[in-house]
Amino acid sequence: MHMTTVSIAEPATYDAAAFAAQALSSPAALAAILDHTLLRPESTRAHIIRLCHEAAEHRFACAVVNPVWVGVAVETLAGTGVRTGTVVGFPLGASLPGSKADQAKRLVKLGALDLDMVLSIGILKSGTKDDFDAVKKDIRGVVDVARGAGAVVKVILETCLLSFEEKHRATEIALAAGAHFVQTSTGFSTGGATVDDITLMRSVAGDRMGVKATGGVRSLADASAMLHAGATRIGASASVKIVTELAGKI
Repeated sequence: MHMTTVSIAEPATYDAAAFAAQALSSPAALAAILDHTLLRPESTRAHIIRLCHEAAEHRFACAVVNPVWVGVAVETLAGTGVRTGTVVGFPLGASLPGSKADQAKRLVKLGALDLDMVLSIGILKSGTKDDFDAVKKDIRGVVDVARGAGAVVKVILETCLLSFEEKHRATEIALAAGAHFVQTSTGFSTGGATVDDITLMRSVAGDRMGVKATGGVRSLADASAMLHAGATRIGASASVKIVTELAGKI
């Protein structure tokens, strides 16, 4: 693949060990960097309300739900200080850029403040400068919407489908497009977060962008490994189990 240069400032050194130590210092500190997630298509209103109650009880960073449930989540979380998160172009990333931007507009209008968008995977893998520019434009469309609403954009790379070079390039593009985080996985493809992928993404991002580990993070040991590799946010359906494990060790 021909690699082109994206003009971005050099990263400052990121201290993963210090961040991990702080995040693992108490259940409350760990909860604050966990996105409590429920994206199964068969989830019902009762499941979503329960997720939100758990998010409020443990003070998770946000509750992440499918777009159809954003209104329910916002209503349930009202007054708790816990944010509602959702997904854009999920899980394939193959929606038209205009559709992603329009979806983002509708979701922030409903009250979503965290937008986890899937990048255009196949276009990225096509590998030309025009393709990279198209991926950047796709992300920028959602970032522009989020900026006006005070929302956060996390770009899902679906790392299990990308080569080392593609993961490196995707992280650079997300950074150049103004995203707040890069994220490993949807949880609906062939693999989830790995320590190697988090390390790679952090090496590109430095201290300029967050890195979110999602997909297969089911235990305190999993979460700890991702934090020490450079993750600053973790998405998991096992969030309650993870913080309960830490509480039992302190």
